[in-house]
Amino acid sequence: MTDYTKYLTSQVTLGRMNRREFIGRAAAFGVTLAAAGTMFDTAARAQEPKRGGHLKLGLEGGSATDSKDPAKFLSQVMFCIGRCWGDMLVESEPLTGQPVPALAESWEPSADASTWTFTIRKGVKFHDGKELTVDDVIKTLQRHTDEKSESGALGVMKSIKEIKADGDKLVLVLTEGNADLPLLLTDYHLVIQPNGGYDDPGASIGTGPYKMTSFEAGVRATFEKNADDWRTDRGFVDSIEIINMNDATARIAALSSGQVHYINRVDPKTVDLLKRAPTIEILNTSGRGHYVFIMHCNTAPFDNNDLRMALKYAMDRETMVQKILGGYGKVGNDFPINETYALFPEGIEQRAYDPDKAAFHYKKSGHSGSVLLRTSDVAFPGAVDAAVLYQESAKKAGIEIEVKREPGDGYWSNVWNVQPFSTSYWGGRPTQDQMYSTAYLSTADWNDTRFLREDFDKMVLAARSELDEAKRKDMYRTMAMMVRDEGGLILPMFNDFVNAASKQVKGYVHDIGNDMSNGYVATRVWLDA
Repeated sequence: MTDYTKYLTSQVTLGRMNRREFIGRAAAFGVTLAAAGTMFDTAARAQEPKRGGHLKLGLEGGSATDSKDPAKFLSQVMFCIGRCWGDMLVESEPLTGQPVPALAESWEPSADASTWTFTIRKGVKFHDGKELTVDDVIKTLQRHTDEKSESGALGVMKSIKEIKADGDKLVLVLTEGNADLPLLLTDYHLVIQPNGGYDDPGASIGTGPYKMTSFEAGVRATFEKNADDWRTDRGFVDSIEIINMNDATARIAALSSGQVHYINRVDPKTVDLLKRAPTIEILNTSGRGHYVFIMHCNTAPFDNNDLRMALKYAMDRETMVQKILGGYGKVGNDFPINETYALFPEGIEQRAYDPDKAAFHYKKSGHSGSVLLRTSDVAFPGAVDAAVLYQESAKKAGIEIEVKREPGDGYWSNVWNVQPFSTSYWGGRPTQDQMYSTAYLSTADWNDTRFLREDFDKMVLAARSELDEAKRKDMYRTMAMMVRDEGGLILPMFNDFVNAASKQVKGYVHDIGNDMSNGYVATRVWLDA
């Protein structure tokens, strides 16, 4: 059974897919009708998810500076917290990445994909008892288009020039056609809130399966089941507790002792140790996440492309994947797209570790003295070790890198996207357009390499509205080459998402969208005591 057919049967078991839909999808994947029918019947008879219990997660990535406003979500902890209490208009299918209905039950584009009409689901209630309306959706999206909101989705929303209602339907008019729009609306910042969140953006009132009962930034958050949840295929436990645990050793100890049921960001170096425990299961998923070293292209000395190229050639990617990821990942090529994306740009030469080329560009740059690299354990699992490994490989090219270890608390507000050379992590995005729009457009708030290129910006917009896939693929290839050869991104590796859980945890869904089952882990699993 393939991963995709396993996913389909799990959806039947969870009650998320009827017989007709299952057989249709399985047949499209090459399964015979007879075999698909048998698979459906077997899955339908499988054990139903158990309900009840208190689920505890020990997660890295939180900070005392975390905001409850979904527009300002930065950390892994807030990503998971938002999935507990809120919903988006659209979700993505875990194994294919295709858009599937959520608060929008259907949508229809115009012929040129520049106008989209969404049918908003009826009968859905917010946690405060107010019924969801199209006006709530409109105001939510409008708030994320306002630069004052400091929304992480601002780069995506700038392509929408008009947000309006047509009766009880939502109409979005774009500046140009965009066939990817439904997937862009899966952005985890775009949680639909009553009155768009204008009254209190940090109230944590949504339409999700759980209601927040307490929150202390950088410490913990707790939730209780939403009895009025509009869905029956999620929210199996009675309550959730998310505990911030930025220390890797503490997370492993908490899982091993039964203090928590699930932990994220397992250091690959500890996987073999955890595998020995009969009560623990390793959960690793390939996806679009990538570990990066980012340079600000507009800040000296990184405003010199020869220095940037020197630092790119000084990275030993193969060694990095083996020693930092323990083989749980793939080598990167200094642009943020891998084979999981549609229209992946094929045929781009893989950049390899080359001390001689690094030394050539370094000499040509005219730079002298050390280069300061800031890092922290929270940047990604093994980030400090990766920085030291990089320091050693750069020495062979005559480049001195000074590694400064920063405290985890406040790293995402004081170092990332602030300091000119640091380590970081991206979870990927549903489409190439969204990845580039979020992190590489000149106007993007999260342009953490300060890649400011008018010609690149124009190409992003042109590719977005190009309906000819061959032409669009060529554009994405050109964009990838620009970022790779002229940008401030050093991308040595695409990581697997490596997490771990007690074997009491059942129903975990491997999702290519992002880490922790695309943030939905707490809402998808159940406990089998």
